Amino acid sequence: MNLSTQNSNAVTWAACVDPNRQTNTLVIISDHTKGLYEDKWHGNVLHYTGMGKSGDQDINFMQNRTLAKSKTNGVDVHLFEVLTASQYIYKGKVELFDEPYTETQKGEDGIPRSVWMFPVRVLLEDAPVDEEVIKEYEKEKRQQAQRLSMDDLKQRAKDSQSKIASTRKMKSTTYVRDAFVSEYVKRRADGKCQLCKEPAPFMDNVGNPYLESHHIVWLSKGGEDTIKNSVALCPNCHRKMHILDDNEDVEKLISVSVQD
Repeated sequence: MNLSTQNSNAVTWAACVDPNRQTNTLVIISDHTKGLYEDKWHGNVLHYTGMGKSGDQDINFMQNRTLAKSKTNGVDVHLFEVLTASQYIYKGKVELFDEPYTETQKGEDGIPRSVWMFPVRVLLEDAPVDEEVIKEYEKEKRQQAQRLSMDDLKQRAKDSQSKIASTRKMKSTTYVRDAFVSEYVKRRADGKCQLCKEPAPFMDNVGNPYLESHHIVWLSKGGEDTIKNSVALCPNCHRKMHILDDNEDVEKLISVSVQD
C-alpha cells in the first residue's frame, strides 16, 4: 500500500487515489486527542468530520470527494483511531453507511462554519476498545473542560451537544466478588457507613440499610477479596474513595477492618 499523508488539525488523512490509479486505498485517522473536531460513534457507525480547518468545507475538496464517492469509485477505506497521543488503533475496513451531511462547527479560527460529516461503518465486527484507554481519554477531556472559563465552557457544551449519545463497545476485566464477604461486611457495619459513620441513606427493596461493599486495596491493584480488606460504605463515600482514594481515609478504613 503506497500511502502519502496530509495532516489537518482534526484528523489525519492518508491517501488515496492518484490520477494513474496506482493505489485504490484511503486511510482515515480519527484523532480524538486534537481539539478542533470531535468525531462520534453511534453503535458501529462513526460520524467522521471532513477535511478542512477553516471556512466552510467543500465536499469536492481532495479526500472529502474520495470518501463521498467511495461506494462507487472502487476505493477501499480503512480507519485508524487515536484516543491517547501517538497510539493508533486499527479499527478495520469501513464503508460509507449513509449520505454525508453538514453541521455547524467552529473552525481553527474560532468562526462557525459548515463541515461535512461522513457516517462510516466498520464492515467486520468492531473490536472492543480497552476500558482503561476510554477512561484515560475521558480523564483528558475532563481536564480540558476544567481549564475553560464558565462562558467558554457553556459555549463548548452548546456546540458539542448531540441528541444521540456517543457509544463505544469496551473490553474490560470483571472481578467476580465473593458474595459471602460482601454480605458479611455490610451486616458488620450495622447500618452505618464505616467512613462517615452516618446511617445508610435509604433502605433497599427488602428493607435492609443500603450500603456498598468496598475493597480498601482495590482488586485491580492486587487487593484481596477478604473481610480484612473489605468495608461497607454509603454510596457517597464509596464514590469518594474511587475518585480520591485519600490516604487518610484509607488508614481509617484499615483501622475499622482489622478489628474483626
